[in-house]
This record gives sequence, C-alpha cells and structure tokens, in this order.
Amino acid sequence: MAKLDERIGFIGGGNMAFAIGSGLVSCGIVKPSQVLVSGPHIENLARWRELGAVTTDENCEVLEHTDIVFICVKPHILGPCVAQLKYKHVPSAKDASKLIVSVLAGTTLKTLEEKFDFIESSGLKVIRTMPNTSMQVGEGCTVYTGNSRVTHQDLEKVHLMLNALGLAQQVPEHMIDAVTGVAGCGPAFVYTIIEALADGGVKQGVPRAMALQFAAQTLLGAAKTVLITGKHPAVLRDEVCSPGGSTIVGVHELEKGNLRATLINAVEKATQRSAELGKK
Repeated sequence: MAKLDERIGFIGGGNMAFAIGSGLVSCGIVKPSQVLVSGPHIENLARWRELGAVTTDENCEVLEHTDIVFICVKPHILGPCVAQLKYKHVPSAKDASKLIVSVLAGTTLKTLEEKFDFIESSGLKVIRTMPNTSMQVGEGCTVYTGNSRVTHQDLEKVHLMLNALGLAQQVPEHMIDAVTGVAGCGPAFVYTIIEALADGGVKQGVPRAMALQFAAQTLLGAAKTVLITGKHPAVLRDEVCSPGGSTIVGVHELEKGNLRATLINAVEKATQRSAELGKK
C-alpha cells in the first residue's frame, strides 16, 4: 500500500479523529511519529500516545507543524477554535500548500474558507468530508469534496487515506448532508437494529452473548451479500422468504411496525439536522 510522507494533524482527538488516525497507522500509510494531535485536556489523549502519536494541548502547534490538518472539533466549537488559531498563527511559506480537511457535519466549504482565510489570503485548500466511525475497523464509508484550490494530487492523497479505511468516494457538495444521514449516522441506526435482534433472541431463550454475536454476524453477512452479488435487497429478501415460512411472517411484523418508514424518516431527520448544524 502507498505511504505518505506528509505530517498529519488532528485538531480534536475524539472518536472520529482516533478512528481515522489509528486506521492510517494500522494500515501503514503513515508512521505514528508523523501524527500530531491536539485536545483541550492532554490527559484525554492517552490512547493517541499509546498509538505512538505526538500530543499537545495547543491547537496552533498542529496547524503550524503539519501538512494535512484534519479539523475534528464539534461544529459549535469551530468558531472559538478558529479564533484561538487566528490569534496565535505565525505566517509561513508553507501556508500556501497546507491542506485543511474537515469532518464537521453540516459545515460547508464556503464557511470553512471564510473561517480559515487568515492562513492564506489568496485562498486556502479545503476538503470537506463525512466519514463514519466504522473506519476504525477498516470498513468506513466516507464521502468528500474539495474547493477550487484543491489539486488533483490533494484529492488523491485524501482518497488514499480514506479509502484505506473502507469505502471513499468523491461527491458534489450538495449531497454530503444526505450522505451524512445514510452513512454518517447509519452505524448508530444499525447498532440499534443489532441490539433489537439480539433482544429478540434472548426473549426466545438464546444466551445474550450468543444472540449478540449471531445478530451482528447476520447483518455483516447480509451486507456483504448485497455488495458482492449486486442484487437488490428486495430480491435477496424474497429469496429468503419461503411461502408460508417463518421469515415472511417475521417480515410482515416488520411492515406492521413501520420499520421501513421509520428508517427513511431517521435518514431524513438526520440529514436536516446536519444542515442545521452548519448554520449555527
């Protein structure tokens, strides 16, 4: 697998940042020593130090000393974070080549350009992404888009990093909030389904640990079947539903419970919330 020579920075060292950073180290794209992470409480970055990364409680150090900077703070923290960075920023010849990569839900390229314009007055290179935490096990689903200053080489580097941690695809910016509703929030929806399936098994007498393992493996197998066969989920469902059998009776209960409509509504509301977060 290709490797990167650039130093990779993370402003914000939470779960999403760690999923990306640890994944990049695990698959060998970067060495731990190439990673610099900041957070307000240095004691909360212990897992990064265990990984071999360098940690600091000064965001400005990450901005000044890395080449590709992932912005991983919460959307409502962006304003105060940028104000601090602007106050402490020391202009450098490297600023023109610095690449800012945002994982902030709902925060547009235009907003990011305006917030970080103190770094490079002639225009900063910015990429907006929406990853999900499944990349910590190499099965993430991430979309990304860049502003007009981003080069093909920049996009290739970001694609290399994100695609190594699952699936990565470039999309138009107007699609990102919708993909947030499907893939960014989707793992939480699926975890709820896994838990409910396991609870159903426990209710019928299956031991908890066994029921949870079977439920998770069932969803993993079903997902792989969709991806590998290319068949529509409805076709695959029909292949399982024997006439008068157990499965069709269970599917009928799902329909009575409005599972399909509930999931569609969840994606819709999550998409709307993503857009709202970017306006705050």
